[in-house]
Amino acid sequence: MKIHHYWSLLFATILMVSCTDTVKFPVSNVTPSAEITASKSKDDNGNYKITIKAKNLASADRLSPPQNVYVAWIVKDGGGIRNLGQLTQENAGKASLETIVPQEFSELFITAEKNGQISYPTGVEISRIKFKK
Repeated sequence: MKIHHYWSLLFATILMVSCTDTVKFPVSNVTPSAEITASKSKDDNGNYKITIKAKNLASADRLSPPQNVYVAWIVKDGGGIRNLGQLTQENAGKASLETIVPQEFSELFITAEKNGQISYPTGVEISRIKFKK
């Protein structure tokens, strides 16, 4: 019985990992030392979990011109964009965002903004990625 439980747990873990698509952002001209990754996975309800992690990301107020926050955006498959929220600065150089969205998307980008509560990007784009279909 214990062996069966072990294999079931191992299979479930492999299945969850294999359903996650992780992409590394290209080097940014604005924040060249930043190492940013994003992962996308589908949950049991058909929603998409998005996790963004950044290392060596300069504080937005150190950019030229200075900004207040980094905001993540998706490009929806049917067209249009959606604000995912602000990346949270964890400590010097580290930031992250974790959220869930109901719609399919294949493109994600990050901008530096004065205000994170906006419906359309106005600041400088930091970097952009595309997920495989």
